[in-house]
Amino acid sequence: MERLLTTYRVFALIVSVFVIFVVGGWILKMLVDEGSGLYSFGELTASISPVHGLFYMILLVVTAMLSRRAGWPVGFTIATMLLATIPFVSFLAEHRATERTREAMAAEQAALASE
Repeated sequence: MERLLTTYRVFALIVSVFVIFVVGGWILKMLVDEGSGLYSFGELTASISPVHGLFYMILLVVTAMLSRRAGWPVGFTIATMLLATIPFVSFLAEHRATERTREAMAAEQAALASE
């Protein structure tokens, strides 16, 4: 489960950074004049969006796999998936999911040690 958790953390970090750039670029496009340097940066994020979407889909699959292995409740799994779409909150969701998974791994190790 440790490798799956590491994979989850890597994709969660990538998606979290991408969502900040995508939302930030969208906001810049709305706030600045067309043709400015900041507007061009906002345009650049339009090319990042499909890549972000691909990584988000991979993150959803990895999250589902991890939730089954770690025994997360359905509500926790869905909340973790949805929170990955909110800038900065996605980092907190990853941290919360990692803590819960590590607790499940520790409980699993304790159960194996007591046998």
